[in-house]
Amino acid sequence: MQYIKQPQAIEAKSFDIIGEIISETRPDFQFASPLHEAIIKRVIHTTADFDWLDILWFSDDVLAQLTAALSRPSVIYTDTTMALSGINKTLLARFGGECRCFISDPRVMAQAKAQGITRSMAAVDIAVEEKGEKIFVFGNAPTALFRLLEHDVAVSGVVGVPVGFVGAAESKEALTRSRLPAIAAMGRKGGSNVAAAIVNAILYSLQGAR
Repeated sequence: MQYIKQPQAIEAKSFDIIGEIISETRPDFQFASPLHEAIIKRVIHTTADFDWLDILWFSDDVLAQLTAALSRPSVIYTDTTMALSGINKTLLARFGGECRCFISDPRVMAQAKAQGITRSMAAVDIAVEEKGEKIFVFGNAPTALFRLLEHDVAVSGVVGVPVGFVGAAESKEALTRSRLPAIAAMGRKGGSNVAAAIVNAILYSLQGAR
């Protein structure tokens, strides 16, 4: 049986197919910019779900702010080790950035138990106290997103795409009403893989710009 074996060729073919399907099924769909297109197509590539054409929401300034933040030393805080694992940390480091997840930090576990809150919430509490430029990337825990919004702190960007049935849609709706530069997945869909895909799309775009 003949099939494509090279990873780069598989990915390139996948994106060609995605582009063809969008052209055939949504000929009037307009991407706001090349980066907007790259993000949505990478999320579709990750999920094989074309609903992302309609449910991925962007605040007016988020792409400019995230691009700027990721192009200089900054810290990405994730709500899960899955999101942490999915982000291209080697490429992130080329721009002076790093990625952290506090979900298993002893301070988080102690604080969550003492306060009767989720570890995701406690992780946000600790992250907002750290110095430096911050980006928050949430793919799994609505409570983490709600907690960040409660802090009312300035951040360089938020990728808010928690998946699920309890608080997921509500947390992302709240994010769209905030003043934070953000990308959100409207409704129940999302996930750590989606969160990582969004960040990686921006990093690959920056890599191409260099």
